[in-house]
Amino acid sequence: MSEPDDARPGLSPETDHLDRQVLADYLARTRWYAGKGRPSSVTGVRRLGEVPGTQTRAATGGPAEPRVALHLVEVTYTDVEPGAPDAVEHYQVPLALYTDAEARLEHAFVGWWEEPGVGWVHAYDALHDREAMAAWQHAFAAAAEQPGGNLHDPASSLAFHRLPGHDLDLSAHSTLFSGEQSNSSVAFGEDALLKVFRKVTPGINPDIQVHEVLSRADSPDVAHLYGWVDWVEPGSVDAADPDSGEVVQLAMLQQFLRTASDGWDLALASVRTLFSEPDVHASASGGDFAGEATRLGLTLRAVHDLLVEHFGAGRVPAGEVAARMRERLPAAVAAAPALAEHGERLEALFDRVGALGDVTVHRVHGDLHLGQTLRTSLGWKIVDFEGEPAKPLAERLLPDCPWRDVAGMLRSFDYAPRVVERTWAEDDPDGGEVRGARAQEWANRAKNHFLVAYAGGEVTPEQRTLVEAFVADKAVYETVYETRNRPTWVDIPLRAVAEIGAA
Repeated sequence: MSEPDDARPGLSPETDHLDRQVLADYLARTRWYAGKGRPSSVTGVRRLGEVPGTQTRAATGGPAEPRVALHLVEVTYTDVEPGAPDAVEHYQVPLALYTDAEARLEHAFVGWWEEPGVGWVHAYDALHDREAMAAWQHAFAAAAEQPGGNLHDPASSLAFHRLPGHDLDLSAHSTLFSGEQSNSSVAFGEDALLKVFRKVTPGINPDIQVHEVLSRADSPDVAHLYGWVDWVEPGSVDAADPDSGEVVQLAMLQQFLRTASDGWDLALASVRTLFSEPDVHASASGGDFAGEATRLGLTLRAVHDLLVEHFGAGRVPAGEVAARMRERLPAAVAAAPALAEHGERLEALFDRVGALGDVTVHRVHGDLHLGQTLRTSLGWKIVDFEGEPAKPLAERLLPDCPWRDVAGMLRSFDYAPRVVERTWAEDDPDGGEVRGARAQEWANRAKNHFLVAYAGGEVTPEQRTLVEAFVADKAVYETVYETRNRPTWVDIPLRAVAEIGAA
């Protein structure tokens, strides 16, 4: 998707009339732009197309404006060599275009310019605009009425897709969620949630792919997918194969679990309850989390079983798994020198993995932790199957060892009490030793119940080796992250690394 200016397809005069610096300034103001602090410039802007339906809404008494145009903004970084994997990124920017200024959207103003054949327009971030988001809703509703649930605009190569089984509430107003770091989510009343992918890469997005499979299988353990939006590179489609072409997946519409509670928040509340009950063991605490950990382990097991059923499973040499862990270690030690003293023991643990023979791999979540779970009145839901954002898309689509997901959740169980412990220390610095012991008790109890539930009973020696190694690998990653971003927190993963290496 990145070519020299004179060879980049699709950057027609219709798109090149946009001032790239205006879009660069806009990106710098957003929460989801990952290039903050890196020297860069906007090197291309492509208008992918317009959300269909504005004319239809006008004919039925709705507003004739705005036009909702989806753009792909190319950012090139100069702090790496040209051609490096992270030298170019692409960001999706949907804009609401109005003839006159809209005072209600002043906070979302991007710029104003002359549109060829239209005249001067005022452009706003479309996700802040209820009228613009209503156009998305109507497009999804129109897709449901088309054969196969597919509304395709050949002029723009945009396609809206709908799964059967849910009628959208077109009267629901949109609300943009705040606080997200990598994507943008908009709720439509209490009916549906639209996740707009901001940093995009050509290819199938695992979040859409996995949710489609699990939704069609009627899994009770995920928020069901209602639809999604694709764009196909013009000219890349083989006339003999309409489904060919380089696809970019732009957004997904899914069930909105409005009354659900965030798993991370529930865990923190459980630890706070324990700390507020003097001389009470975790098992007797009013906020005991063991039962929830058990149910969460069973939920993950059910999701993994469905992924195997629909995507299949295979076996790979354990040596390959161990080699990848080993390969990451030197760079981690260089970034976080405190890891150096644990290097030999970590390598010995990875060697034990390499001696296991073959291990099972299949599609997994890829970035599982308590923040990727929701507790509803009917049970736990696992969300966000996009995988680890830092990994290339092609790698996130590959089968992986299911114990990686298990390890991610175990590390999350370890983090929760340590985070609460740190906040309590500010008010009661003298009770640190007792709180530390109680935090460890809470973590051990949650981890044990989760692990036994997931494994369906006693964990075998081979499984325990894999768990230890993936937990160590994750804790090493966390140590690097904390060293770079929150140095005062680095003792949380370092403690885990020391315990694993000494086991």
